[in-house]
Formats: sequence, structure tokens, C-alpha cells
Amino acid sequence: MVQVLSGIAYDCDVLVIGGGIVGLSTAYAITRGTPGTRVVVLEKEAGPARHQTGRNSGVIHSGIYYRPGSLKARYAVRGAAEMVKFCSEYGIAHAVTGKLIVATERSELPRLHGLVQRGRENGIPVRELGAAQIAEYEPEVEGLAAIHVGTTGVCDFVGVARQLAEASGAEIRYGAEVRRIDRRPELGVAVLTSAGDVVRARVLVNCAGLHCDEVARLTGDEPGMRIVPFRGEYYTLARPELVRGLVYPVPDPAFPFLGVHLTRGIDGGVHIGPNAVPALAREGYDWRTVRPRELGATLAWPGSWQIARRHWRYGTGELRRSVSRRAFTTAVRRLLPAVTPDDLVPSAAGVRAQAVLRDGTLVDDFLIREGPRAVHVLNAPSPAATASLPIGREVARRALEALRST
Repeated sequence: MVQVLSGIAYDCDVLVIGGGIVGLSTAYAITRGTPGTRVVVLEKEAGPARHQTGRNSGVIHSGIYYRPGSLKARYAVRGAAEMVKFCSEYGIAHAVTGKLIVATERSELPRLHGLVQRGRENGIPVRELGAAQIAEYEPEVEGLAAIHVGTTGVCDFVGVARQLAEASGAEIRYGAEVRRIDRRPELGVAVLTSAGDVVRARVLVNCAGLHCDEVARLTGDEPGMRIVPFRGEYYTLARPELVRGLVYPVPDPAFPFLGVHLTRGIDGGVHIGPNAVPALAREGYDWRTVRPRELGATLAWPGSWQIARRHWRYGTGELRRSVSRRAFTTAVRRLLPAVTPDDLVPSAAGVRAQAVLRDGTLVDDFLIREGPRAVHVLNAPSPAATASLPIGREVARRALEALRST
């Protein structure tokens, strides 16, 4: 159905760009919150959840890591409970397994204690463990101390995305890459796709993930950040019996990455990773994938050089683990001494869409900004899959406010 207002034929009320879990959750929230609102989702791939949503460790995060009061903390805690309920309601594979965060060096003990305090501030139940108690949960894992976080779990986020698409009632157009955007504040937004179609909407929502900054600029809004892609490489553990559940190191607070961890997934396999190395393309899932235009844009952003200058030691270690399985094994053995290089079987990699400011600051919270007739989700890496239902409601709220003001 095409709605005609003031001589303009609108194909929909809200046009969502991006068919990952955040975009589909937004469409779901709009149609659930305001029935009758017509939503179209444009996704350049042949199906949903082909990038960040479908290329992560599948963990339902508890929210223990995130600054109290931040969007990440509030939405992850709320989203974890909602995700479990959603999976139960629709029969999507999931399990609430709990996880260990393990300190392997004395220097990590203060940070581990800080996580206990942060967890309590965020309303998350945490059990503190001594070295001998770790074996109650993970007999093969060694450490000086640990905490057990009971609300962490795993699920099939691709299955969640598919269900959101179906339950939203939105029109999902796959194979529809955005080529041009014509935004006129007094009229609306027209988007030209790779299929040659023009889609006209009253409000645009940008959930384009790895390409969100480019879509914002196509719309005519300067986002004030750029996506710098970091590839996370994974292995599958050939002896999955070594790990019962989820095991994490104590994270370095200077980085938004959680470090190499051990995850028993819903398929029963154990995934190890990810590290964090610069990707040579927005969708650079291996070292062979190089896109000069995208790489050039990353190198032209001053923030990229600031990151390299400040964190070159950290980055050097990550690169070494990327090219050497033995070095990667050494990192894993801090938690799991029994592992050998032969136990690590290469698995599919993912790419994190990390927003970086001009001064090199790594944006550490979800970032949502608005322009005339537009809402842009500009930073939604992990734990965005966990938090996707509350994120979707917030983006939907802003989109519907923009819709009402037109």
C-alpha cells in the first residue's frame, strides 16, 4: 500500500537500513508499539544477520562489565532477561549457563574485585571464588581467583533475528544495498537501492552496522565519528570436554574488547576467541580481503593514527596472535593449561564495527544520534545482540517521535 500525502507517494512510514538484529528489533518495536505503522527494512545481503549478529560468540551478556548508568549497562541487564524470555517464547535455542571471569595474575585481582562492585551496582548477582573453588565449575581451568556470574548465557542470535523479522510484519527487502539517499526535511527521505528501486519514507532509521557512518553521511548528517573495523578471529576447540561453560579473562579497562575467552555454544562446541586486529575492509574477515577505498578512508581518519600511537604495544600482541597459532595457544593456556596448538581448529571470524572519534577515543557506549527525519545508530558492537530488544525500543521511540512531528 502506498500512502499519498501532500502530493508525495510514500512507500512506508519508517525505512530501516540494515537487517541485523538491531535493525530488525527496531522494526519489531515500531510495529508492536504503534500497530499500523508501515515499515520497510533494506538489507544488502541475501538474508538477515550476515555480519556482526551472525559472527559472534553467541553470548547473552550479563552487563557486569559496563559503567553503571550507561546505556550498555542498563540495556544489557534488561536485555539479557528479555532475550531469554523471547527465546523461550519462540522456541529459539538458548541456555543460561553462567560464566567465570578468572584472574590469572596478581595484578588482575584489583580489577576482578572492581567487577564484583560493578556487578552489584548494576544489580547482577555475583559469587566470588578462591583458586580451589574454580574447579567446582571448570576442573581444567586454573587461576588465582574468579567470580561466577549466573545470568550469562548463550543463544542462537541468527534465529532471534529471523523471528524478529517474521514477527514484526515489516516488509524486508533483501539484496537491496543503499546507493543514494535524498533527504528533504520538509518532505521525507528517498533511497535508491542497488536493485534500481526508489523507496520513499517519512522517516529513516540507520542501523547499517559496519557502514552506519557512511549511511549517515549519505543522509547529509555528519556523524562526528568513523567506523574502524577490528577483526576478531576464532578457533574451535578439538577437545570440547575441556570446557564446561563460559570462561573469560579479566578485561583491560583501556579497551572495549573482552579478551580471548572460552564459550561452549548452543551446538555443544567450544569456541575460543576473539582477538582484535585491524581489518583491511569493513567486511574483512581474513587478511586476504582488502578494499583500498575502505582502507584508505580508515587511514585518512585522524582517530585511527591516534589509536595506533597510544596502543601499539597492545596491537602488536594481537597481531602476533593472529599470525601464530602457537602464540594464540600461549594466551589461551593462561586460562586452560591443557590446551595445545593441535587443539585449535580455525573457525569463522567476525568484524567489530567500532566507532572512533577524531581524537582517537574508542566510543565505549552505544551511540544513537538524530538528524532531520533520521535516527542513526552509530555504535552498537557487543553487547548489542544481548541488548537488541531494549535498543530497538529506544530507536523506535525516537523514530516514532520524528514521525509524529512530520
